[in-house]
Amino acid sequence: MSTDVNASSATLDVPSARSWLFVPGDRGDRFAKAAASGADVVVYDLEDAVAADSKESARSNVARRLEAGGAACVRINGYGTPYYDADVSTLSGTRGLRAVMVPKAEDPRVLAELGDALGPDTAVVALVETALGLYRAYDLASARHVVRLAFGSIDFALDLGAEEAPIPLLFARSSLVVASRAAGTAAPIDGVTVALDAPSIVETDAGAAASLGFGGKLCVHPRQVGAVNAAFTPSEDDVRRARQIMDSVTDGGVVRVDGRMVDRPVVERAKLILQRAALLAPPPTT
Repeated sequence: MSTDVNASSATLDVPSARSWLFVPGDRGDRFAKAAASGADVVVYDLEDAVAADSKESARSNVARRLEAGGAACVRINGYGTPYYDADVSTLSGTRGLRAVMVPKAEDPRVLAELGDALGPDTAVVALVETALGLYRAYDLASARHVVRLAFGSIDFALDLGAEEAPIPLLFARSSLVVASRAAGTAAPIDGVTVALDAPSIVETDAGAAASLGFGGKLCVHPRQVGAVNAAFTPSEDDVRRARQIMDSVTDGGVVRVDGRMVDRPVVERAKLILQRAALLAPPPTT
């Protein structure tokens, strides 16, 4: 699912994307490396990674890149900032734009209006980074054009005055998973891991997020992409067991597989694993 600037017809599977790699919008020298990283989605960042005096040049830089072909997501500046309107105006109608990530998402109306402005081909990803955003998570996930929620764990911890660590943020993470499911949107995207030279930490963080029900993770360096993709991809053992379960089910009743009870929820989970592994076609939409 990685992006390629030379593929003008490229598309992004935003609901299923696992790895979302940020690259600063003012660092055009890094764009090609990001596109070749294996990330499911490259996120050109116009917000935190770009200094105030570089916003305009970053915006133009990203727009040129998108017009050159390929498909990408752009994290714009937050609603109410001096840069928001220019970001939206510049990106509207841009050929390669497939998604926008909205920081400090708190107002479903703003998200819906943004999606209207950018058009139906551009998905909206709501980045939850505040207590109010978490409180309104279901409404954000239900907003028109919103395809996924994402967790801005560092800013969220700052807003709460909490430590940016697994236990203090467990409630928030689980709340985003529940809100996404209740709203019928795709599984949310977990926040970044700031450790750049410790693959084991990325693996641990991504595995923990997957176990909670997240469907992907934000990345800040190409070295993190492989671990993230692996964490959100069913393992060979997972696939083997899922196929074993499906082969054992005949009439929808309870059966025994490897000494474990297999009933309808277990069967449905096996189907989901096989769908994620692209070994079983998803059910037709109605």
